[in-house]
Amino acid sequence: MFLRLLPLILILIGLLIYVGWHVWAVVPLPHWAKWTLVALGTLCFALEFVGFTPLMNQLPLGMASAVYNIGNKTLIILCYLVMVFALLDLGRLVHLVPRSMLHDSLPTAAGITLLMTVVFVWAGIHYRHKERVAIDLDSHGHVEQPLTIVMASDLHIGYHNRRADLAMWVDLINAEKPDMVLIAGDIIDYSFRPVMEEDMAAEFRRIKAPIYACLGNHEYIAGEPDAERFYREAGINLLIDSVAAFDGVTIIGRDDRSNQRRKRLKDFAIGDTTYTILLDHQPYHLEEAEAQHIDFQFSGHTHRGQIWPLSWLTDVLYECSWGSHQRGATQYYVSSGMGIWGAKYRIGTQSEYVVATLK
Repeated sequence: MFLRLLPLILILIGLLIYVGWHVWAVVPLPHWAKWTLVALGTLCFALEFVGFTPLMNQLPLGMASAVYNIGNKTLIILCYLVMVFALLDLGRLVHLVPRSMLHDSLPTAAGITLLMTVVFVWAGIHYRHKERVAIDLDSHGHVEQPLTIVMASDLHIGYHNRRADLAMWVDLINAEKPDMVLIAGDIIDYSFRPVMEEDMAAEFRRIKAPIYACLGNHEYIAGEPDAERFYREAGINLLIDSVAAFDGVTIIGRDDRSNQRRKRLKDFAIGDTTYTILLDHQPYHLEEAEAQHIDFQFSGHTHRGQIWPLSWLTDVLYECSWGSHQRGATQYYVSSGMGIWGAKYRIGTQSEYVVATLK
């Protein structure tokens, strides 16, 4: 695992050196203050890697949560500082930015600090606001009365999305008075330790409707057997290559594609006497649902990149990286997620839950 990640780690270290050198050059401070600033930034950067070591399980939960949040936030801020300094360097090369702006310049240092503060304070507030996305679905006569279905994906509960966050999300779900709740995987972030210590299963048991969910890739990262046990404790009906029925609706939950031996969609016994909803965490091969005449597929996984410009990348990589989509008679919705992995920032994307009315 380490060898596979080594090129990425080296790239990140290179970016850290690039930003550190520019910070040293720009801020008009004594050398001891510059060393302190660069050392503090390096320490915060190093916490990103501590977050993926066994040490996290030894730290008090509050401290482990701080390590996770500081490390991940530093990584995103670092990436934005790279973009800022790269633009300034480009301006310097084409003689639009004077040399004095990049050396011991109080206006430049103050301007960059203000810009970063505004962007990331707003990004944190934007993440905490959950968008309510309303969609209408036509059951083609398969349901006798309208059903309200709340759908969510990618909660990523753990060291950063704690029980207090989950409690607010449950309140949003209950406020819709749903007939059922569907979750398209990645309920867990990567560690069961904070989930179990805070008894987050109790929050799911407050949801006043049956819950159906499929696995995501993060359930495999955290440990699939532990995920299955947690789902049982939470009262969640976990569908792993299996089917459930609810008031004229057939819900199909696929195993995540992390399991290369998962069941093929065409091997499910899918009839046309009910309205069919497919839960498939990763929105690859959307043509499969169309070929099997699935009425509606709900997926997540992409987060739509979480922050710009990664949203541009996911838009290129996926046929549909976010939002409503249609193939033939099959409708799709790919959610950008209710929670988030890593830093709790949203820039150019949104955290959301979907409220579908099945007519």
